Amino acid sequence: MPELPVVFEVGSMIALVAILLADLLIVARRPHVPTLRESGVWVGIYVGLALVFAVLMLVFAGGDSAGQFLAGWLTEYSLSIDNLFVFVIIMARFSVPKKIQQEVLLLGIIIALVLRGIFILVGAQLIENFSWIFYIFGAWLIWTAIQQLRGEDEDDQKDTFIVRLLRRRVRLTDTYDGMKFRTHHDGVRHFTPLLIVLIAIGTTDLLFALDSIPAIFGITESPFIVFTANVFALMGLRQLYFLLGGLLERLVYLKYGIAVILAFIGVKLVLHALHDNELPFLNGGHHIEWAPEINTWVSLLVIVAAMAVSTLASLVRMRGETPATDDGAVTNTATDGEAATDDDRADQDRSDQDRSDQDRARTAD
Repeated sequence: MPELPVVFEVGSMIALVAILLADLLIVARRPHVPTLRESGVWVGIYVGLALVFAVLMLVFAGGDSAGQFLAGWLTEYSLSIDNLFVFVIIMARFSVPKKIQQEVLLLGIIIALVLRGIFILVGAQLIENFSWIFYIFGAWLIWTAIQQLRGEDEDDQKDTFIVRLLRRRVRLTDTYDGMKFRTHHDGVRHFTPLLIVLIAIGTTDLLFALDSIPAIFGITESPFIVFTANVFALMGLRQLYFLLGGLLERLVYLKYGIAVILAFIGVKLVLHALHDNELPFLNGGHHIEWAPEINTWVSLLVIVAAMAVSTLASLVRMRGETPATDDGAVTNTATDGEAATDDDRADQDRSDQDRSDQDRARTAD
C-alpha cells in the first residue's frame, strides 16, 4: 500500500478539526430540535464529505487506499447504527431536554473520538509488534456476531462503571441548567446531569469500539485510514440520530446485516492471521499458504450488500405491517368515537333528569 504524504495527513487532520469546531459553533449558536429535512441535508453533507475525501485518497495514494477508506467508513457507519439505540436510551434515561440534545451529542461524539484515537494507536502498536493479535480480533468479532444474532445486548442499557462511580462520588442535581456542567443548588455548587450524560455517551461508545475498530483493522492496517473512517462515520451520526430516531426499532433485520459484516470480517482476520502465521505451534511457525487473502473490494461488496439487504428487508416488513396498523388505528378511532357518543348520551340523560327534577320541585312549590 502506497504511503500517504505527510502533508496530506496533517492537512486532513487540520481540516477535520476545523469541521468539528465549525459544527460545534453552529449548534451552540442556535440550539434547537432539527427537522427531518434539516437532518437529512446534514447527513447528505457528511456523506458527501466522506466521498470527497475518498476521491482525495484516490489521487494521493491510489485505488487500494481509497477502497480501504470506503470499506472502513461503511463498516464503521453501519456498526455505529447500534450506537444510536444506546444514545436514544441515554437521552431518555437522563431526561435530556430536546433543545440541547444536538450539542450534547456533538460533545459526546468529540469525547468518543478522542478515546477512539487512543484505542486506535494502541491497536496499531499491538498489530505492528504482535501479528498473532489478528487471531484474537477475528475470534472476538465472530463471537460478537453470534451474540448479535442471539440478541444478547441487554448489557448495553446498563450504566458503565465510570457512570456508576460518579453517581456515588459526585454531588448531582436532578435538573439541567442549559449546557452548564455546574450550578448552584440550595446555595451549594452541584454538577448537573450533563456531566453524567457526556461521560455515558463517550464511555459507552468506547465499548462499541471494541467491536468496530478491530473490524476496520481487518480491512486496513493504516492507523490514519482507521481514524479518519471513524471521524467521518461519527460526524454524521448526530444528525442520523434525529433522522432515524423513530425508525430504529422498526429496522428489525438490521442486526442480521451487522452480524454478517462482523462475522465476515472476523473470518477475514483469522484467514489473514493464518496466511502470515508466526505462532510456533501452528505449521511450525511458517506461513500457511493455502489461507486466502480477501481483498478490499470484496470486503466493500459484502459490507454494502449486507446493509442494503437487511435495510430493504426491514422496509418491506414495515410496509407490510402499515395496513394492519392503519386498520388498528381506524378501529381504535371508531371505538373512541362510539365511546364518545355513549358519553354524550349519558350526559344528555343526566341533563334531562336534572331538568325533570327542577320542574317537579317548582310544581311542588
